[in-house]
Amino acid sequence: MTNANGEAVGIDLGTTYSAIAFVDETGRPQTLNNAEGEKVTPSVVLFEESQVVVGKEALKAIATDAPRIAQCAKRELGHRLFGKTFGGKQYPPEVIQAWVLQKLVRDASQQLGGVNRAVITVPAYFDEVRRKATQDAGLIAGLEVLDIINEPTAAAIAFGAEHGFLRADGTSSKLQRILVYDLGGGTFDVTVMEIHGSEFTTLATDGDVQLGGFDWDQRLVNYAVERFTKAHEPDPRQDANALGRLWRECEDAKRSLSAREKTFIGCEYRGNAMRIEITRPQFQDLTRDLLDRTAFTTRQTLRASGLQWADIDRVLLIGGSTRMPAVRDLLHQLSGKHPDVSVSPDEAVAHGAALRASLICAQAAGTPPAFTIKNVNSHSLGVVATDPETKRPRTGVLIPRNTKLPAEARRLFKTQKANQRSILVQIVEGESADPNACSQIGRCVVRNLPPDLPAATPIDIAFRYEENGRLQIRVRVAGTKAKLHHELTRENSLTPEEISMWRAIVQKGGRSL
Repeated sequence: MTNANGEAVGIDLGTTYSAIAFVDETGRPQTLNNAEGEKVTPSVVLFEESQVVVGKEALKAIATDAPRIAQCAKRELGHRLFGKTFGGKQYPPEVIQAWVLQKLVRDASQQLGGVNRAVITVPAYFDEVRRKATQDAGLIAGLEVLDIINEPTAAAIAFGAEHGFLRADGTSSKLQRILVYDLGGGTFDVTVMEIHGSEFTTLATDGDVQLGGFDWDQRLVNYAVERFTKAHEPDPRQDANALGRLWRECEDAKRSLSAREKTFIGCEYRGNAMRIEITRPQFQDLTRDLLDRTAFTTRQTLRASGLQWADIDRVLLIGGSTRMPAVRDLLHQLSGKHPDVSVSPDEAVAHGAALRASLICAQAAGTPPAFTIKNVNSHSLGVVATDPETKRPRTGVLIPRNTKLPAEARRLFKTQKANQRSILVQIVEGESADPNACSQIGRCVVRNLPPDLPAATPIDIAFRYEENGRLQIRVRVAGTKAKLHHELTRENSLTPEEISMWRAIVQKGGRSL
């Protein structure tokens, strides 16, 4: 098995399952099997004394060692620490993600002879802080992260390559407008893209980083508990292992209901056992509001793209949760088109990432790029300013959402008082005029301003937002030499020293130095 890009791969780092792919000598992306012989690896980590176990064995342990299991760490990226303690210790979610990445890379290296460079995908709706955290997870895992790209974009690239919309030279044979509906285990994205010539252009994107198949599972868990406690008093959710077993039962039931009209959920706790029937219509009623949330976001994204359903050539389904019949019925009802399920919902994102890695490697070697990617930002970016009339904090937007990337923007603000000696620039991400309703993603300070600076001195703030969702800031104070140019200082991000420390721990294979 030979990788055309040497050691560069594409990684779909999923909430519940992850995959890794490479581009072979023929230029086609291929998914690499893990050590267990499977194409996807559960994104689950088991802390077993001094050993860290990742993948299938960790997932199996949910039924017996639930307190020592970390899952859905992707949902907690952007937080300082993962919300669960293991052996009296808390870990940053980036570190838990790094262990998952290390498992993927270790298994891939057995087949490719070494892997140390990767393109890693993220939900299109991930904000700047979560993108940085994903990159840090790659660094901790020992990877050179070539790029962070959006999952729907990666899926569209894989789709174009798979179906011949890309010629041998990388250009498309005809204009294609695609709506990518990506419902994974823990996150949801909708992206409208245009494939034209050698360009993949994102027109609009939206999503929800706290919505995925895990939430459908949780509804089944709640339903089963309600039925069980009517017949037997104790609630199995009170015991972590009993809950772990029930959760596995409910996940299996969800999958069964994609193929069958009814199935059963086994629930056992404190010597009481029950076989609970659930039908597909019942399941769809239990989760209708979750599906409605995706429908609302889909309509909003299409509207933001400036297109109508008649303009969309394909509705592409990505993510394992799109196998649910209700999802396909919804998209058919909304669009009037039969959703496209021709690419693997589990592999397409990793394949697109591998093709992106191939493009980067080719460019580095001096080969003209076969295709280009043009993304948009999923959240508006701005700073906290003071409204001159109300004197209350307001969001001053510099780069509105769905702006084509890379993007640069400038805006003038003013100092608040005379003889001001420093300026605090607070960067926020979100759509609200109230900064408190937005995500506070970082801050920077311009210090040692000259004395006797008059009030209302102009402050020139400029943003440069890169294609991978990373942000650089420049601040200049008019009439002075005071200026600042840097990337964000993020309150919940790891410092370079912490990244080095955790990298040593993860590479060592243990949980502490």
